[in-house]
Amino acid sequence: MTSMTSPPDTQVQPPEQERYARLLDWGTRVGLLILVASFVAYVSGLLPGMVPVDRLPELWSLPVAQFQARTQMPGGWGWLALLGHGDVLGLLGIALLAGVSIPCLLALVPIYAARGEKAYVAICLLEVAVVALAASGLLSGGH
Repeated sequence: MTSMTSPPDTQVQPPEQERYARLLDWGTRVGLLILVASFVAYVSGLLPGMVPVDRLPELWSLPVAQFQARTQMPGGWGWLALLGHGDVLGLLGIALLAGVSIPCLLALVPIYAARGEKAYVAICLLEVAVVALAASGLLSGGH
């Protein structure tokens, strides 16, 4: 009786897809690790919180402006100065997950440039600019 196993998949992915996927994988893993570690540090008391855990239920339903007023949480990128707090540290994981496409796209530029694919270089750089502009808060007045 012969084995009915399939041959291994020998399809080779283009280098740009491999590079993008590898960076996306690592960025996602690091972002999730930061989220989990910061949550554990917050709820265990290992890191102090800006907002005590027992106050969360009363604050969760508030609009952002009221939440910020009651918790003294800064707006915009002001949270970066508070990364020593367990509840704020989680925002670093979220920011990393939201922005992981930037280094992925920038890593594609040399590949496309070496092949003379100017349109792809331009698309990557424009996507990076759009994500960076959105994150800046300039469009929403949140800077």
